[in-house]
Amino acid sequence: MHSFDDPLAERPVVIADGAAGTNYQDMGIEAGVAPEEWLFDAPDRVRELHRRFVEAGSDLVLTDSFGATAARLADGPLAGRATEVNVRAAELAREAVGEERLVAGSIGPTGQLVEPFGALTREVCVQAYAEQSRALVQGGVDLLVLETFFTLEEAVWAVEGIQGVTDVPLVVSFSFDQGTRTMMGLSPTDVVAAIEPLGVAALGANCGRSLKDCDAIVTEFLAAMSVPLWVKPNAGVPRIVGDAVVYDADPDTFADHVAGYAEQGARIVGGCCGSTPNHLAAVAAAIGRARVG
Repeated sequence: MHSFDDPLAERPVVIADGAAGTNYQDMGIEAGVAPEEWLFDAPDRVRELHRRFVEAGSDLVLTDSFGATAARLADGPLAGRATEVNVRAAELAREAVGEERLVAGSIGPTGQLVEPFGALTREVCVQAYAEQSRALVQGGVDLLVLETFFTLEEAVWAVEGIQGVTDVPLVVSFSFDQGTRTMMGLSPTDVVAAIEPLGVAALGANCGRSLKDCDAIVTEFLAAMSVPLWVKPNAGVPRIVGDAVVYDADPDTFADHVAGYAEQGARIVGGCCGSTPNHLAAVAAAIGRARVG
């Protein structure tokens, strides 16, 4: 296991990877198939995408485990296999990138609303995130990333579950899909006030809506926070072209924005939906980092 502090100390910006789901679609995953199913059905493709991001310049890759809480797996073919799925995701990522790159355990929301709006309770939430994080650490990740969260309650409960079973560094990232607010109306300032005191290693935003919105989100985060800022925006706004979903930011446009975040003070940058290895290679070039391959 590597220290997350080392690359943060060694370089001004750490480059994370890009999208998993939208790249898997380009690689042939069938509609309705969860990305985690490829851990068993197409492991070479999972390793291939991790390697492609490293070749593009990524210092850090996220495991194929975004939807691998027990609660989220419960209605699919991987039900009851959360520990196995997460260990497998961590092991494949490590096999793909070796010991020279960081492997981050990706942990997404359960997909359920918390009480009183839905059925998700604190007890279920804490247990689910404890199980997933324990398995990712068992598989060999260097840090954990809670990403695409939109409610404070679930995020706080997730942090509680994780910190109860491991002390590996933890990043928490929210999705601001209502412009500069989350689906539940949270601002970056709200997120910082609630999450930064919990002892996280970094905090920030991923997914969301437009790059212009992300510009404003980054500015607000940096004005409010003291921990490192993590930013992984979408490659612009998606639109339907025939049977495909196309994101409107080409690699150079995407890199202009993301390099700007680094110049403002963001410490970890990457991409979310629609961002390809070419987008990350453009980011690496824009911040003066040569690509590997």
